[in-house]
Amino acid sequence: MSFKSFQLNLLNLRPWLTLLAVIWLLASLGLGWLVNSLLIIVGLLFLAPIVAFFGFRWWLQRNLVADQCPVCRYEFTGLNNSQLQCPNCGESLLVQNSHFQRFTPEGTIDVKAVEVPAKSLED
Repeated sequence: MSFKSFQLNLLNLRPWLTLLAVIWLLASLGLGWLVNSLLIIVGLLFLAPIVAFFGFRWWLQRNLVADQCPVCRYEFTGLNNSQLQCPNCGESLLVQNSHFQRFTPEGTIDVKAVEVPAKSLED
């Protein structure tokens, strides 16, 4: 190893050696609490996105509902306890108890049609 390559390697290590010297100096002066708090902050900066990712996945597993539209039987997904529209037929739906229900404003009477055979009307 030549002297020139040794100098280049030393220049690459210079920022790390400076950082190590500053940390050692702060710890020797009784400012170890400052070093510890900085290490905790850096650790939290790396840990927070991981916790947020897994927390969001847990929340999504609990609140994402895959069901069929009660009108046209088109299967799609929505969030629990929310109001949405069927992408196929345009019906307003309410997501409750992990199922899609037709959204009817208060005071609306929802009636189900019953098919009556034509033969019985003529008799």
